[in-house]
Amino acid sequence: MRVPVLDLQAEYEKLSDEVDAALKRVCENSWFKLGPEVERLERDWAVYCEAAHCLAVNSGTSALHLALEALGVGEGDEVITTPMSFFATAEAILYTGARPVFVDIDPKSFCMDPALVEDAVTERTRALMPVHLFGHPAHIDPLLDIAARHDLFVIEDAAQAHGALYKGRKVGALGDVGAFSFYVTKNLGAYGEGGAVVTNDVGLHERMALLRNHGQSGAYAHQCVGYNYRMTGFQGAVLNVKLPHLDSWNGRRRRIAAAYADGLAETPLILPAEADYARSAWHLYVVRSERRDELKAHLAQNDVSAAVHYPVPIPDMEAIRGCGARSGALPEAHRMAAEALTLPIFPQMSDEQVSYVIETIKDFFTG
Repeated sequence: MRVPVLDLQAEYEKLSDEVDAALKRVCENSWFKLGPEVERLERDWAVYCEAAHCLAVNSGTSALHLALEALGVGEGDEVITTPMSFFATAEAILYTGARPVFVDIDPKSFCMDPALVEDAVTERTRALMPVHLFGHPAHIDPLLDIAARHDLFVIEDAAQAHGALYKGRKVGALGDVGAFSFYVTKNLGAYGEGGAVVTNDVGLHERMALLRNHGQSGAYAHQCVGYNYRMTGFQGAVLNVKLPHLDSWNGRRRRIAAAYADGLAETPLILPAEADYARSAWHLYVVRSERRDELKAHLAQNDVSAAVHYPVPIPDMEAIRGCGARSGALPEAHRMAAEALTLPIFPQMSDEQVSYVIETIKDFFTG
């Protein structure tokens, strides 16, 4: 039996009529740049995230950069974040001229450890940027407390956490601004690239709207130097088709995660679990094993695709060396980088495929 990490073809097969009609509608009306489909997405995504405002952009990276720029983060500033994320988290900070400062992760949630954050705050610190990694919410309340004491902004990198809950509230609008990615592999994915920022601050929303479109308040009225971060009508149309399915897709992910937790409980794997404050979106199901590479090879030999996410902590990457980024000891991040393995989890995954993955893993450990 073949089990991919993700099956986008199966997703399209179920949505093809709706998607094709939506794309045709964009073509017939020439809604190629922003337009009604993007505006509809902005309204609906704001409501979904329990936020006052949403602005759609062309990628999750742009969303992070837009948030930082609109908050005035710049040269000489520092932003405290996690060493375990996609590089774009730190890259967006570097775009502004600020420096990322890394604190270690909590080994259970894989998210930034709030207990280590306050010691990393300096007179240069301007913002905290937690990442809701693999769909599991970061522990936000302690970070908001630290931010309040030190007059800092909180930017949520929610690129992997569409629909995740923190103490019953959707992530993204818990801090000053939240950034989402709609990259094709995400729980809510475009057909290519896309992103969004959400906020409850009308002034911040207006500033981001200006920056998104070359700093224009109207045709040829450029109030500042901005960016071309506009979402296309095609991506807005695709996301509008997919959004009504998000909760049911996340529900299926939860059932798969529960099946893994039950079926793999007696193996030596360290399994992911939700914190008492969290309801994960289960973007990825990441286990840990000292025999990670052997297990991955065994799965591949049995037609099960597993992946290794973030085998190198961000501050160890060549691209960031010499950029002034600071990090202390990061033992949990390095342990995760050496042990973490992503198992297949996607809404179209069958019960038979789930069982096959579980049995294949058991076979590995029983030999």
